Amino acid sequence: MKVKTSITLPEELLRSLDRASGGQMNRSRLIEKAVRDMLETKARVARDARDIEVINRNAERLNEEAADVLDYQVKI
Repeated sequence: MKVKTSITLPEELLRSLDRASGGQMNRSRLIEKAVRDMLETKARVARDARDIEVINRNAERLNEEAADVLDYQVKI
């Protein structure tokens, strides 16, 4: 369900928005897409940060396991 709302934007931003749409979509649709993209990006950045924190927390153990595996490989 969509809800009508009102926002205030600078004129130059609206002009840029209209140019960016190229007449292919209305302002509401373009703003909706921009907000969705921004929220998805923020969620991805947060997820990646959590993943990196887990990897860093376990880096020493993971590196030891990788070195152990490499020791068992046959040298070519």
